[in-house]
Amino acid sequence: MKDFEREKLLEIFEDLLMIHSPSCKEEKVADYIINFVKELGGEVYLDESQDKYGGNAPTIFAKFLGEGEGITFSAHMDVIEPNKDLKIIKEDKIWKTDGNTTLGGDDKGGLAAILYSIYYILKNNYKHRDIYAIFTPGEEVGMLGARNINWEEVYKNMKPAKNMIVVDNAGSCDKVAYKAPTSYTFTFKIRGKSAHAGIEPEKGISAIMLAAKAISQFKILRIDEFTTANISNINSDFPTNVVPDYVEFSGEIRGHDKDHVLEILEEYQQIVRNLTEDFEFEKTLDYPALVPSDMEFSKEIIRSYKNIGVDAKEVIIGGGSDANFFADEGFNSLIVGVGMEKVHTKEEYLVLEDLENTSRAIIDYLKLD
Repeated sequence: MKDFEREKLLEIFEDLLMIHSPSCKEEKVADYIINFVKELGGEVYLDESQDKYGGNAPTIFAKFLGEGEGITFSAHMDVIEPNKDLKIIKEDKIWKTDGNTTLGGDDKGGLAAILYSIYYILKNNYKHRDIYAIFTPGEEVGMLGARNINWEEVYKNMKPAKNMIVVDNAGSCDKVAYKAPTSYTFTFKIRGKSAHAGIEPEKGISAIMLAAKAISQFKILRIDEFTTANISNINSDFPTNVVPDYVEFSGEIRGHDKDHVLEILEEYQQIVRNLTEDFEFEKTLDYPALVPSDMEFSKEIIRSYKNIGVDAKEVIIGGGSDANFFADEGFNSLIVGVGMEKVHTKEEYLVLEDLENTSRAIIDYLKLD
C-alpha cells in the first residue's frame, strides 16, 4: 500500500496507550481524540450522557464527508485496570507490558487503527466514502457509553451510516464477527420456613434445599450450540442450628436467539414454582443480541482483507460489546480485531502485524479511487 506509514500508526497507538483511561475516567483520551479529529478537519458531536452513570467523558461522534455509501467505525476509550504507570515493552512483532499492568490494547489498538486510517486517507487526498466514527466510554463495565446514547439528539446533529465496523475483537485480524449473543442476568429469592435444626427440623422448610432441588433441574452451562447459562452466586447466611428460611441465587444466560433465552428463563421459573410459590424472580437485560441485517457488507469487508493479503473469515462469537447495542439501534454491525491477545490480564500483548493489517483493510474499504 503506497505511503503507508507504519511508524505513524505506532506513534498514535503509543500516544493512546500512555493516556491512562480507566472506565468512566476517559476524559483525557477523549480530549486527544477530539483534537485529532478536529485537526483533520472532521465534524464532531458530543453525546453528553455520562452523567447518567457517573462518567467524565462523552461519547464522541465524528464525521468526514466523502462520496457514496458511508461507513461508521467504533472503538471504546476505556481500559481494564490495573493500567496506571504502564511501561510498554516493544519487541519486533508484539508490544506487551512489564507484567505489572494491562497493556490497554483493548481497545487502544482499535482506536489507533481507526484514527490512522482516517489520517492516511485524508493526507493522501484519496477519494473516499463518507466516514463516521463513534468513540465510546465505559464499555468494559457494561457498555455504559453505548447503552446510554441519546439517539434522538444525535440524529438531530449527525446521522452515522448504518453499516458499521466495531474494532474491538480479541485475537487475530482474520476473523470478522457478525453475530453475538444477548445476555440476561437473573436472580431467584426463595423463602422457606424457619425452625430449630436440632430439635424440630421437620417443622421447617429449608430454602437451601428448595434452591438445590431447583438448580439440579436447570439446564445450565452448555445448553446447546448457541446458548449457555451459569449460576455464579448463592447466598444464605444462618446459624447451623436454624433451618434457613431464605436463599438467593443468581446467574446469567446467553444465547443468539432471544426468544429461546426467554423460554429457558420461563422454564427456570416453572421449576421453582413446582417446588414453592414463595419466591421472587428478577431478570435484567445485560445486552441485546448482535444479529446481521446485511451479510453482503460482511463479504465486502472480507474482500478488503483479502485485497491486502489476509484470508479473513466470518465467525460467530460468544461475548457482548458495544456492537450489540449498536445493532439494537439498527446498525449493521461487524466486529474485527487488531491482534489483542490475553486481554484483561497483565500478560496482555498486541500483535503489530494484525494492527497494521486491519488498518490497511480499513483503508482499502474506504478508498474509492
